[in-house]
Amino acid sequence: MTAHADNQLSALELQTLARPPRSLWRDAWHRLLRNRAAVIGGLVILLFALTAILAPVIAPHNPLQINSGKDYLPPAWATTSPVGKPGEAAFPLGTDNLGRDVLSRVIYGARVSMVVGLVPVTVILILGITIGLFAGYRGGRVDNLLMRFADIIYAFPSLLFFIIVMTALRDTKIGQFLNGLLLLFLALSIVSWVGLARLVRGQVLSLKEKEFVEAARMIGAPNARIMLRHLLPNSLGPIIVSAAFAVPNMIITEATLGYLGIGLRPATDPKDIFITSWGALLLDGQVAINAQPWLLLVPAICVAAVVLAFNYVGDGLRDALDPRMAGTE
Repeated sequence: MTAHADNQLSALELQTLARPPRSLWRDAWHRLLRNRAAVIGGLVILLFALTAILAPVIAPHNPLQINSGKDYLPPAWATTSPVGKPGEAAFPLGTDNLGRDVLSRVIYGARVSMVVGLVPVTVILILGITIGLFAGYRGGRVDNLLMRFADIIYAFPSLLFFIIVMTALRDTKIGQFLNGLLLLFLALSIVSWVGLARLVRGQVLSLKEKEFVEAARMIGAPNARIMLRHLLPNSLGPIIVSAAFAVPNMIITEATLGYLGIGLRPATDPKDIFITSWGALLLDGQVAINAQPWLLLVPAICVAAVVLAFNYVGDGLRDALDPRMAGTE
């Protein structure tokens, strides 16, 4: 009986040894795909991204077109509205107070929210990784100077800074470029890199005394190579997770600024790439909440869906990139 069990154990061991080994990233990808919430979140993000890219094809109407006599239309399934008008099939989600199609404006609003979620985070990654790597690796006075500068930036209230920048520079050339989108990118990026820089610095401090880094120094590798080829790749896990959670924060901030009326400038040219945002639609819906509650509900649902999707993906990445989760399958 014991010999038979030993033979079975040996066969299982041989099968395990014969299986090709998986790299850390491949193993993390395998665990991520097994997380249903993360997969669903990724599909939702992909859906909204495709909607933003294909907005001119998907939108049934020009989002700036004013339809005379079609103002305050309710959704197509409503037989009447607070203003006494029935819905029309040509306007599935109704129209706003100027007769503009709500569905088309929501579709075009996805462009701003998706771009705002990705572009500033890219800038934040560049700044945070660069400052964190340099501070953690050099140490000493350089580290102290950079971290004290980061403390000063962190002490300033982020939302107050966004409001001041967007209000003060709104009528300048940079504030008018791309309807104010470039200014919004800069405002979101300038004060949001501190947390990532601290994270990267902590990772570098824990890794720079490891044996593989010492070996790289012994063979004469330059400091830049050590930071980029040895320290940075081994810190990517927490960085990726931090970036995944930073994206919904940027989307919420943009929606907040748009709701306050200091976000994207109203577009007047139908050829503009960025015409409106979900935050601006929330402001329009708040003004007409009694007569047109769907104007507020639709963009609010879209913001909530995207933020929730990114949070699910962030949770999935955190679990997938955690080495302690490798043995739980």
